[in-house]
Amino acid sequence: MTVLDTRALNRATLARQLLLDRADLPALDAVAHLGGLQAQEPQEPFIGLWSRLRAFDPTVLSTLLTERHVVRTHLMRRTVHLLTADDAVAWRPRHDAMLRQRVLGVYRGELDGVDLDDLTAAARALMADGEPRSMPEIGRALGEHWPTSEPRALGEMAVALLPMAQLPPRGVWRAKAGVRYVLLAAWLDRELEPSSAQSADPVGQVLVRRYLAAFGPAASADLRAWCGLAGLPASVTAMRDELVTFRDERGRKLIDLPDAPRPDPETPAPVRFLPAFDNAILGYDDRSRIIDDAHRLLSVAGERVVLVDGRVAATWTVESGTVTVSPLRGLSRAEREAVGEQGHALASFLSDHESDRVRVDPSP
Repeated sequence: MTVLDTRALNRATLARQLLLDRADLPALDAVAHLGGLQAQEPQEPFIGLWSRLRAFDPTVLSTLLTERHVVRTHLMRRTVHLLTADDAVAWRPRHDAMLRQRVLGVYRGELDGVDLDDLTAAARALMADGEPRSMPEIGRALGEHWPTSEPRALGEMAVALLPMAQLPPRGVWRAKAGVRYVLLAAWLDRELEPSSAQSADPVGQVLVRRYLAAFGPAASADLRAWCGLAGLPASVTAMRDELVTFRDERGRKLIDLPDAPRPDPETPAPVRFLPAFDNAILGYDDRSRIIDDAHRLLSVAGERVVLVDGRVAATWTVESGTVTVSPLRGLSRAEREAVGEQGHALASFLSDHESDRVRVDPSP
């Protein structure tokens, strides 16, 4: 079985994440290809697409959101993702059990004695009027039925039990707005596709294909780290005749789509600025293909990072129109110049071309 070293996996990831070459894709197609963008920080998807697409216009993504072609909802790993409406409708029921279990993992004691079927019915009745509500408002209203339970726990479980959308202007370019929820089916005016009882798990197989197209080659543990679902090995087994296999340097079995790009490991990788919580990093159990183990926690702490030669080599912040880059390792003169060039472009994007200031701090 062919062994793919870390650099080969890195270049495959960059190619599929649209980070090796910026793509000439419409924003909607890019969101679909990436399987959604992590979006608990509402402005970060704009940075993620700017780094991946040529001539990206942030107002286009805002329009897709307000016109309901993309939607913000809790999905993979119970985190907020920006997904196409088609994917949200197809995938959300497959994540129901995982979402419920993750909330119970946090609030099992606070929800002791609460029948979840009763809570589902009460939450559905509450939200049936179509009135947007914040999670605290949902929790307080449900607290009238369960006065001894923590309203926050009731609200979070309601959002897990019922597919809901976060409404604009939350997630619109440059908008600052609180989170308000309505039922996902009502917002999209589409019924969600019910989960299938088939052993073949067709939605699970779609998730495997879509994950590999955007993240492969990858191990089953990486797939689970991306979506949070434990039941996909059966889908992988059902698809074994349409997949190819490799091993990584640790000996893990990797699966992949046969015709997906696997560039030459020596392919040059340009500097790229990534937003907080970017799935190019979080979408793996073994993140060593893109970030050193010593810096792994940066990806879950919400740090924005810079890729140099395809790997996390710096963090970045922006304040008063100036992008500041803080290297995590020594950078060569050519690397600093490339970081500075991309930093100028990012500062201009973030400031609507009012500033292109960038500062690259000394290397550690």
